Amino acid sequence: MIPHRLLAIIRKEFVQMRRDRLTLAMMLLLPFVQLVVFGLAINTDVKHVPMAVLDYSQSSESRRLIQSFTNSDYFDVVAWPRDTREISDLIDSGSLKVGLVIDPDYARDVRAGRVARAQVLVDASDPITASSTLSNSAGIANILGVQLLGRYLRPGTPFTPPEMPVQIDVRGWFNPDLLTANYIVPGLIGVILSMTMMMITAMAIVKERETGTLEQLITTPIKTWELMIGKIVPYVLMGYTQMTIALLVGIYGFHVPVRGSLLLMYALTLVYIGCYLGLGLVISTVARTQQQAMQMAFFLFLPTILLSGFMFPRAGMPEWVQILTLVIPLTYYLEIMRGIVLKGVGLVALWRWVAPMMALMVAILGIAMLRFKKRLD
Repeated sequence: MIPHRLLAIIRKEFVQMRRDRLTLAMMLLLPFVQLVVFGLAINTDVKHVPMAVLDYSQSSESRRLIQSFTNSDYFDVVAWPRDTREISDLIDSGSLKVGLVIDPDYARDVRAGRVARAQVLVDASDPITASSTLSNSAGIANILGVQLLGRYLRPGTPFTPPEMPVQIDVRGWFNPDLLTANYIVPGLIGVILSMTMMMITAMAIVKERETGTLEQLITTPIKTWELMIGKIVPYVLMGYTQMTIALLVGIYGFHVPVRGSLLLMYALTLVYIGCYLGLGLVISTVARTQQQAMQMAFFLFLPTILLSGFMFPRAGMPEWVQILTLVIPLTYYLEIMRGIVLKGVGLVALWRWVAPMMALMVAILGIAMLRFKKRLD
């Protein structure tokens, strides 16, 4: 027999859980939403990588090679540059990850039975995409080469396999050795900042509301925007301290190169910090307890690290998920950090990532200010 007192406590907990509808909804919906979204989105098989083609041969043979790439579903041709400089600019800006350069003598070598060559230029700041490009390019070359070798076969005659007729040289830019630290460290800075800025801000403000400190501040003649800015400035400084420590560890501990401007990096990080501080403020206006604030922050943190491109390449995700990731600030910050740290590019090349991140910051802080003011009123 179960003691009546124990049954009373269990019943009391269920009643309390039922009354706390927000926590109950998160407990029931969180596993369902995460399993559906992440189960469909996460895919380590990188497909439909945006690629540029520079075809110096302009022949039926070169078109067959291009078709072999596009038919594989691993690459999508999105640009036809005029020279390698254009390919370099597109890769620097993050507009594409791969460039295919076909040799001028490609068709002549194929027809003469010589080794025909092409080059694949890949953005190796993302080692997962670079490794996939390396293996897929080699596979495409081998399949095409085997098809070309068929013309040497003659019934009843000896056959000595020649050298593979198509060779593709894959050249990795920015991180040619595919070092994991060079890829992970810049991304980890963004992950650390997103977690601490959002979670600590939300929990700190909710704690002040629970203890009554926030109500005491409201009675003072301070304005809403002054209170809001006063709350977030210390966390901005904390974020910069975390970033500096992480950079020093990455540079001196893992030998990560920083090829771009540190001043630009710190300036753009302020925009990124503003995004997650704003999210923390929004959470603080919804949550009634620190536990709820932590649960909400965790609910937003998981898609941040899983869908932004930090752990899994966005190119392998369904198109609707890639559209969904455009509202995640880390999606843009990863491209910015890797562009500055590994590529050494400036604001001109990074603007296509900076502009939407700034728009997100303005939108999030605007919503946070409106809800914060309404909650104070």
